[in-house]
This record gives sequence, C-alpha cells and structure tokens, in this order.
Amino acid sequence: MKLLQNVMKQVMIRDPNQPEFHQAVKEVLESLEPVAERNPQWVQAGIFERLVEPDRQIIFSVPWVDDNGMVQVNRGFRVQFNSVIGPYKGGIRFHPSVYLGTIKFLGFEQILKNSLTGLPIGGGKGGSDFDPKGKSDGEIMRFCQNFMRELYRHIGENTDIPAGDIGVGAREIGYLYGMYKKIKNDFTGVLTGKGLTWGGSLVRNEATGYGLCYFMEEAMKSIKGKSFEGTTVVISGSGNVATHAAEKAQQLGGKVVTLSDSSGYIYDDEGIKLDTVKQIKQVDRKRISEYVKYHPNAKYVEGASDIWSVKCDIALPCATQNELDGQAAKELIANGCFAVGEGANMPTTPEAVEVFLGNGVVLAPAKAANAGGVATSGLEMSQNSMRYSWTFEEVDAKLKDIMVSIYRNTSNAAKEYGHENNLVVGANIAGFLKVGNAMYEQGV
Repeated sequence: MKLLQNVMKQVMIRDPNQPEFHQAVKEVLESLEPVAERNPQWVQAGIFERLVEPDRQIIFSVPWVDDNGMVQVNRGFRVQFNSVIGPYKGGIRFHPSVYLGTIKFLGFEQILKNSLTGLPIGGGKGGSDFDPKGKSDGEIMRFCQNFMRELYRHIGENTDIPAGDIGVGAREIGYLYGMYKKIKNDFTGVLTGKGLTWGGSLVRNEATGYGLCYFMEEAMKSIKGKSFEGTTVVISGSGNVATHAAEKAQQLGGKVVTLSDSSGYIYDDEGIKLDTVKQIKQVDRKRISEYVKYHPNAKYVEGASDIWSVKCDIALPCATQNELDGQAAKELIANGCFAVGEGANMPTTPEAVEVFLGNGVVLAPAKAANAGGVATSGLEMSQNSMRYSWTFEEVDAKLKDIMVSIYRNTSNAAKEYGHENNLVVGANIAGFLKVGNAMYEQGV
C-alpha cells in the first residue's frame, strides 16, 4: 500500500489489540490502492482516513437479573460507522466473544456490504458479550429489555436500524422491539427481522442463505461455466445462514453433506436432511450431534475444524470469522473444490484467500456474497414505510435480482481495475466507490 500505507499505520496505533478490525481494514485498503491513485482529490480530502474511523462508538453496561435472582452484568456495544448514503444499518450479535474490535470489524464490513446492495443504507453494528446459550426465555427477555433501555437512545427508523445476527433471532428481536415500543410509544420500522404479523418481511429468515447461493450460481456460471447441479457441497455452521444456504443449494441441484456447530460436524453421504436439522436446532435448541440419533448412517465428528477435509466441489463457510485457514484451503483444493462462498463474515483467513485466488478458485467474499440478509432488511424497511407487504415470491425475486446485480457490479469493478475475476478486490472497489463519492460531495 503506497498512498494508503499511513492510513493503515494510523489504525494500528489508534486501535491496538483489535486484530479482526485490522484484518478487515488491511484487506480493503490493499484493494483500494488503485482507486486512490485514480482519485488524488479523495486522498487530499482524507476520505480514506475518515472511512476507517467510526462516526460513533457507544459502550454501555447491561445489568439484568437471572432466574436465581442474582444480578448479572454484561457489556453492550453499538458502533455507528458511516451514514453518507443512508441511515446506519447492521445487526446485533450476542456471543461471549464479542468486544469492541469484533463490532468495529463487522461495522466496517457493513459499510461496503450495504453499499453493494444498491439500497440507501449506511454501515453499523452492535452486540453484547451476553451468551444466550443455556439461558431461559425469561432470562433472555430480561436481558434484551435492559439492553434496549440504553440502545433506544441511539437508534431510530431514519437514524440507525438494527437487525439480528449470531445469537439474535426472532425471539430476541421480539423482546428488543417490544421494549423499544414501550419506551418510545412509537410503532416504527426501527428493527428488521420482525415477526410477520407485526411488520416483518417474508424471505427475511431465508435471505442470507438464499442470497449466498444466488450469488454463487451467477459467479460459477460466469467464471467457470458451472452451477450447483450435480455437485457435492460442504457447509459449516447450522444456524440461520447455513440452514437456508443448504436448503437453496439442494433446490439448485447440489448435495449438501455437512453442517456443524462449535462442538463438531455431521457428515451424511446421502445428503443432509434439513427437516431433522431444523427440529434439532430451531425447535429443540440442541447440538448438531443429535442428528445421528435420527440418521444412524450419518457420522458425527468432534471438533469443527476438520470439516474442510471432506471432499467437495463447493465450500460455503457459514459459521464464524477466520474458520477456514491456509492449510484447510490447500486441502479443499487438493480434493477438487472449485468454488468457495463466504456465508459468514470474513470466515477465510488472509492466507486462505491467497491460496484460493492463486489457484483459480471462485472466491465470493462475504461483503458481496452474504449481502442478501441486509438487502432483504432494506426491503422490510421499504414495506414498513409503505405500510404494505409483498408476497414471498415478490421478495425472493427482488432478492435474486439484487444478488445478481451485486455479482455483476463486483465483476465489472474487478475487471476495470485490472483484477478480472478477483471478486475480493471487485467487491471492495464496487462497494467503496459510491461511499467515497458521497463522502467527497458532502464535504468534511
């Protein structure tokens, strides 16, 4: 990085001990070097320095009472990163690993992801180190209510519109929205991922997984002349994104043979039975290992990292950041994998990215490939504004159009800047150009 080297140095000095944020910023700035060369006026205006500095970083205490009457204290976060093209938009994550660096990395990625959708939404993210696993519904409700007692001050339908993420599903969104409405006495579209009877959108649950497969189908067809039809697919994770990616991959003719959680993964040579997975994970809220009780011919393997040793044509990492490293990438290629689509945020390490790109693998980066969730959140916002609902088929068709458009804009940007078929570079450039231009035109 020549022109942008000092920007990265400043991030390292200002934000030490935030490796995920450093990793995300470094990858983007490396891609934007040719953009900086073509637009010296943006360098002079400090656009790149401003891009990596959040507008606002909010940290707050969340005290709550557990079922034993004991007071527990967690930490809440909301990072409002950039709103030059629209109100802040990004999910809320509840997971014990959450700290400021996680939220900043996710919020930074969200700026470009939201820009790529073509919708007028900026980038933000939030969360807490609260762990919903093993908690009762009452404990989760009380935590969500106390979390919202602080968060409500910082959000609004034209200011910042949170959504769900890891650990925040329909149940949590319901509790969060219920408390917001009580405090504000206002029924608005301030959260997305809402229930269908009170402002939610059809396809929202399916959107990230479905969108991932729509993007991959277009990318594989354009670059390799291939599709999901007749392929073997390895998917990590077993949450919302992984489950619906598996569902759409199967609909498109692929055979999904794995899913995982933090304890290990299941392998079913006959193809994963999603009805069983949904019962285990969404209804019973149990571990993925339960799958083999229903399907004894399947295999459960302790530890999730070995999942990438399973032979496949297409890999879709949908669990968490940095789950797929350089060694795993080499193993996938040796086993014939020709396409990788990031369903999780930044699931491949920089070493893995280098291995995939160096071996001609179709690599779809998260900010483009998993943008279907926030795209459909944007569609939910539109429906809320109109006090109107579209059918499943209408929303699904709009989602597919958005994902195909994201691929084409990403591909075109990569080609224009001398990196044909490098979708990582293309996504960073395509997402940034609209944001950079808006920042420049709006002044300091």
